[in-house]
Amino acid sequence: MSIAAEGLKTILHPVTDLGAAKAFYTTMLGAEPTADSEYYVGFDVGGVHLGLVPGGDTPGPVAYWSVPDLDGKVSELLSAGATAGAPVREVGGGRRVATVIDADGNHIGLLQDA
Repeated sequence: MSIAAEGLKTILHPVTDLGAAKAFYTTMLGAEPTADSEYYVGFDVGGVHLGLVPGGDTPGPVAYWSVPDLDGKVSELLSAGATAGAPVREVGGGRRVATVIDADGNHIGLLQDA
């Protein structure tokens, strides 16, 4: 199952100070956030959503690829040699996410919208 057609949808940046990160990215992007709460701040940038997550559970930014069948794609990637990262979970609005880790330790995000 190809994810190329679905494309890159979201990039999450774990941050230690959500307020400071929000101010920085607002200045950098020249735009106000489209989602703004105490647990998540998000910006829409050229069709890609950039999210700031306090105390994120993975190192560095993680790109999330949209897939039509999250469980199937996770299983397929584990069979191809990836290891499990964050398990499949719902994050709101019917969106489900998970991560796998490739052979070089890179975290690959996958998402499926309802």
